[in-house]
Amino acid sequence: MPDVFNRAKRSQVMAAIRSFGNKDTELKLASILRAARITGWRRHQALPGKPDFVFRRDRVALFVDGCFWHGCPKHGRQPKTNTAYWTQKLSRNTARDQSVSRTLRQSGWTVIRLWEHHLSAPVAVAAKISRTLAKKRCSHLPAGCIINKQTK
Repeated sequence: MPDVFNRAKRSQVMAAIRSFGNKDTELKLASILRAARITGWRRHQALPGKPDFVFRRDRVALFVDGCFWHGCPKHGRQPKTNTAYWTQKLSRNTARDQSVSRTLRQSGWTVIRLWEHHLSAPVAVAAKISRTLAKKRCSHLPAGCIINKQTK
């Protein structure tokens, strides 16, 4: 099926897609972090790749990748029209994500990448982030540290 918009209108529609503040990814993860009482994060920090969340003290960069835009192997889909363009576009996005992760790791950052669909399991997401932060916070101690489990 051909596109229902002309080029100018399609460009306008695509330009309206927000690069941050997305309700399905960024804002949902912010609510997961708050509910799990995970603190120390900031948004919109000036780092390569513009991570969605940054734990500066622990040097952890957290990205939430949309399943379509970043080519999720489980839920990513290939548009049926203009396939040559979309194949190249999604491949460039994937290559850029890998390059950004490599650059941050080489600079001493730990990178966590979550798929958009992972956010439907908030307990697992919070646990993964908590484990990563606990490892970072205890790595400087000679014998590591014991993580206290909070009870409700």
